[in-house]
Amino acid sequence: MSGELSGYDAVAEARSARNVLDIHWSRICTRLQAEVGEVEYRTWLKQITIGPLDGDEIVLNLPTRFLRDWVRSQYGDRLTTLWNAELPAIRRVELQVGRAGDGAAAGGAAVDGAAADGVSGRASTPASAPSIVPPVEDRSAESRNDLAAPLDPRFTFDSFIVGKPNEFAYACARRVAERPSSPGFNPLFLYGGVGLGKTHLMHAIGSELMRGGAVSVAYMSAEKFMYRFIAAIRSQSTMEFKEQLRSVDVLMIDDLQFLIGKDNTQEEFFHTFNALVDAGRQIVVSADKSPSDLSGLEDRLRTRLGCGMVADIHATTFELRISILEAKAAASGVAVPAKVLEFLAHKITSNVRELEGALNRLIAHANLFGRSVTLEATQDVLHDILKAHDRRVTIEEIQRKVSEHWNIRLTDMSSARRARAVARPRQVAMYLAKQLTSRSLPEIGRKFGNRDHTTVMHAVARVTELMERDTAFAEDVELLRRMLES
Repeated sequence: MSGELSGYDAVAEARSARNVLDIHWSRICTRLQAEVGEVEYRTWLKQITIGPLDGDEIVLNLPTRFLRDWVRSQYGDRLTTLWNAELPAIRRVELQVGRAGDGAAAGGAAVDGAAADGVSGRASTPASAPSIVPPVEDRSAESRNDLAAPLDPRFTFDSFIVGKPNEFAYACARRVAERPSSPGFNPLFLYGGVGLGKTHLMHAIGSELMRGGAVSVAYMSAEKFMYRFIAAIRSQSTMEFKEQLRSVDVLMIDDLQFLIGKDNTQEEFFHTFNALVDAGRQIVVSADKSPSDLSGLEDRLRTRLGCGMVADIHATTFELRISILEAKAAASGVAVPAKVLEFLAHKITSNVRELEGALNRLIAHANLFGRSVTLEATQDVLHDILKAHDRRVTIEEIQRKVSEHWNIRLTDMSSARRARAVARPRQVAMYLAKQLTSRSLPEIGRKFGNRDHTTVMHAVARVTELMERDTAFAEDVELLRRMLES
């Protein structure tokens, strides 16, 4: 009898523990649904069920490996935080592939016994947790918002620095934001290299259009479009997916090149594209190449993408990079010397994101350690970024950099002109050639219009003397040296 009572107690204890977990999980489900929205919750999170609790680790089950991997990458940290907030003893969440009720809760054997005894197990309760959320009256607007990725409030037209390489794309984006679906501007196709501002302009368009609240905007990457489409197929909700996308006023798809080779997703995007354009809705697309150069996309899709406005964003110029750095430095409130900005603009030329990231790192270092920003500190803090590749500095490169810095012709380096505006940079180039290369004095002299080695010696001595007397001149030479060395 005592054995039967103890067994019954064990079952009751296990059932009680399971009920407690279910209550906590229901609260977590409610919070998740409020955070990510009904559509995203139903697509990715609704199928999660509770597995066993083992010490400080809770196991959550998902029906497929695809879902498990996606939830782990997108929501793993958030699930851990929410469980820890509910039960501080839980420090880890393990996501596994399994069925509802696989590996029951703490005291698994006892719960199985309870189920066999006619007591209903609650392992599957979390799957129905959304039912405790009050219904929303207008699901269409909410679904559209849930379908799209959030817009970054930092990416506005006001924060976009305009220069020659991007002024046409900026003007086109402004036009679409002011008058969506204008003839000739639908679709708007933005293309250019990585980190040149395509995503910034797309977010700016979306933010401007949504400011009034009357326009519905859906922004997402092509990758997210594909995952949502696959999820809709798996959950047999493709019609709902189509209706949600085709009910928006403006659809923006970033990094379209991701769809290359994804034939079924291209097919769906093509039909969505046609439906929206035929209905007078605006489409904005970005990619790393122009529509005609996106080999791998279906011809009919490339043709449709090229029928509107195609605007390219060119690589940044030195002047545009300086403008970007000056604006970011001013916004940070940290004094960054012009020499440092010039150094960064010369060294980081291909990617605005990397350029801004380098400046952010410098500013953070200055704030954290209470130090001023100098050329020396810049080279030390950003050594990994500046070290593009190991190479030997050539005299030709020195001549080119010095000519650009003082705005003289490259041919002046070897000419007979003796005007100070030409002679002084030439002497600096000789000085740097002596400092940064292993060439002999006669070899250096030959590179500068077959000058005698004594001319090189005089140039080195003169530059050394001027650097000791003139701080500004010394900074110019030091800047050039660092740009050539890094």
